[in-house]
Amino acid sequence: MTTIVLVRKNNDVVVASDGQVSMGNTVIKKTANKVRKIEKRNVIAGFAGSTADALTLFERLESKLEKHAGNLTRAAVELAKDWRTDKYLRRLEALMAIADKEKSFIISGTGDVLEPEGDVIGIGSGGNYALAAAKVLMDGDKSAEDIAKKAIKVASEICVFTNDNLSMEKI
Repeated sequence: MTTIVLVRKNNDVVVASDGQVSMGNTVIKKTANKVRKIEKRNVIAGFAGSTADALTLFERLESKLEKHAGNLTRAAVELAKDWRTDKYLRRLEALMAIADKEKSFIISGTGDVLEPEGDVIGIGSGGNYALAAAKVLMDGDKSAEDIAKKAIKVASEICVFTNDNLSMEKI
């Protein structure tokens, strides 16, 4: 279980996650990093789901970005198509929140590539709590980074599968 929040504000894009890894009702690790940055393409991604699945999808996203010259929209659609139709990938259970300087998407194994209406995405077990908190904070003068931190903190106080050990990437 995971909480990922993506916040886009004032030309900054931040993806933040909690650090908790759970198996059933047991906390296995408190300091996992569920956010990655593809430096070469200036893309950041957060993963909700199993670690092996997330790493597999991150590698696929990176190869799609290379293939499509950094075009995030095209890479996201191609990854979603593969995820939905490939016999191996179809079994992966995860969600991804990805962004570059211009666009943000949620990608799922059902073939969804969703662009949010606002400038905030929340996924994972505490994603809706983080999303609600971030949406409220967007109206103030807080930075994208501060909003993401506070959103994860709020989610950690409500969702038993979320802690407040923060990992964050910013572009």
